[in-house]
Amino acid sequence: MWFWRFFLLMLCATPAWAAHGYALWDELKYPPGFAHFDYVNPDAPKGGELRMVSNLRNSTFDKYNPYTMKGSAPAYLDDLLFETLLTASMDETASAYGLLAESVDVAGDQMSATFRLRAEARFHNGDPVLAADVKHSYETLIGPHAAPGYATLLQEVAGLDVLGLRSVRFRFKQPDRELPLTVGKMPIFSRAWGRQADGRAKRFDEIVTDIPIGSGPYRIGPVKFGRDITYQRDPQYWGRHLNVRRGAFNFERITVNIYKDNTARLEAMKAGEFDFMIVYSAGDWARRIDGKLFTQGVLVKKEMPHRLPTGFQSYVLNTRHPMLQDPRVREALGLTIDYEWMNRQMFYGSYPRVKDLFGNTRCAASGLPGPEELALLAPWRGKLPDAVFGSMYSPPVTEGAGHSLRANLRRARELLADAGWNYRDGALRNARGEPMVIEYLDSREVGVRMVGPWTRNLQKLGITLRFVSVDFALYRQRLDKFNYDIIGLAYPGTHNPGQEMKELFGSQGADVEGSSNYAGVNSPAVDALVTALVRARSQAELLPACHALDRVIMHSHYLIPQWALASHRVVYNQQRLAYQEPMPPYAGAQEWLMSSWWSREAATRSPLSTTLRP
Repeated sequence: MWFWRFFLLMLCATPAWAAHGYALWDELKYPPGFAHFDYVNPDAPKGGELRMVSNLRNSTFDKYNPYTMKGSAPAYLDDLLFETLLTASMDETASAYGLLAESVDVAGDQMSATFRLRAEARFHNGDPVLAADVKHSYETLIGPHAAPGYATLLQEVAGLDVLGLRSVRFRFKQPDRELPLTVGKMPIFSRAWGRQADGRAKRFDEIVTDIPIGSGPYRIGPVKFGRDITYQRDPQYWGRHLNVRRGAFNFERITVNIYKDNTARLEAMKAGEFDFMIVYSAGDWARRIDGKLFTQGVLVKKEMPHRLPTGFQSYVLNTRHPMLQDPRVREALGLTIDYEWMNRQMFYGSYPRVKDLFGNTRCAASGLPGPEELALLAPWRGKLPDAVFGSMYSPPVTEGAGHSLRANLRRARELLADAGWNYRDGALRNARGEPMVIEYLDSREVGVRMVGPWTRNLQKLGITLRFVSVDFALYRQRLDKFNYDIIGLAYPGTHNPGQEMKELFGSQGADVEGSSNYAGVNSPAVDALVTALVRARSQAELLPACHALDRVIMHSHYLIPQWALASHRVVYNQQRLAYQEPMPPYAGAQEWLMSSWWSREAATRSPLSTTLRP
């Protein structure tokens, strides 16, 4: 989870920068000295409790350190306890404003960014946030004992110089417009975190249940370890008067409950045990979100449209395994999915199909490649599928003129035969007589229902797809070790792809345990295209690189696209919660909830300047 929040800020934008913030391609929306973000109620009352449910797949937690590889940290701990040099706004696509830092200065050659820390910034233990803490956080996160994603995201940083007690300079290996945002969103923690009574510091991966020493608006409150956790608002929070924090983090307590499965979570919601829930299941949304509290008007369900990128929720094929290394095999597997039937029979027609990496953004490729794209792709002709140089990938369909599942299965059979797989002795076999048996790994009880139709279609070709269900702890362990054939992942999208693409598809992470290169992509062409988009100096340079990368990934069939939703489907208790409309267009639902909503109970004790929204 930390990984996706880390690059959520990097969404779209010119060499524009200002002392109070930084933007990629456009001017900052908010000028120096702005009063507050437009989407907050600056007079929102403080107090009351928000009762949430974790929408993470882990059903427990066993540590308080969200930045190491092993174990699971409580949901939202890094959002609420740790802060960064810069903070994003939810009504811009790629801008950040000073939080721990009061200013950011980007060098004219874009080879460095200097941050000056606020004198009032404090950690929870009362210590000031100093340049030495920033340096400690940076060196720890790129070190061998932190989760490897940070080392990848920060690999273009040449180093960090401490210029003074509250001033640091990040040096970059290459001019890169995104890097000031990248380092600006790096979490900062105290050097004292993990320090033992004798003064010695623990190794970072040995900091497990030590109470975090961050600088955020909340601290850890009552805990049922491994089950539920309450975050308590810090009444002495150092940043409570900042413009970027005005009207924000209003709840006195945020309690996060963990339920073992979706059925228990759904029934608890209908019983009013918590106040807010995002609904991902189309069946739940259409048929099972009902009951007395809805009839009484206590609970309401609402679709909230947003302008976030579609993302690329996909089946991920692990190309480290020999059976899945041939792109013809991977393409054939995708041809056996009858998505139109699934959407009609299982999803109530509510989901459009994901088509590529960058849906709902200008980065999405379409049609034939233009001259700029071809210039980037040309060096790799003969080393990439020929289809990359033609029309953009489109997922196979089974309805409409000339389309059917039968035709797709025939094409899949041809591709498999070309790859050396033929049907005999009751199964699809290779030249050595080995049958094609593939495992689908999941930790959700609904997973078997989702892959059931796919399993039946594969059987028609003689392929066995085995659904393997494990608890989340083992699932996470197997993901870290790449011990799976196929998994399903929901990747968040981005308006401005950059360094995070190296973590997802870069060769550097293909064999690094715990990396996010789940498909095992190990392609010099992909590496070159990712480098091109990371080093783009303008949108005119960025977009061709995005389009070319989109074509290569999709036509290489590392991913089989699934489905998307263009709105947040939420259930909330309108008698307990209030918010200001409209919802900021680039907000995640839970991020917006925790940072900008408030308690109606607290509102009865404090007059508001804006109307409470149901």
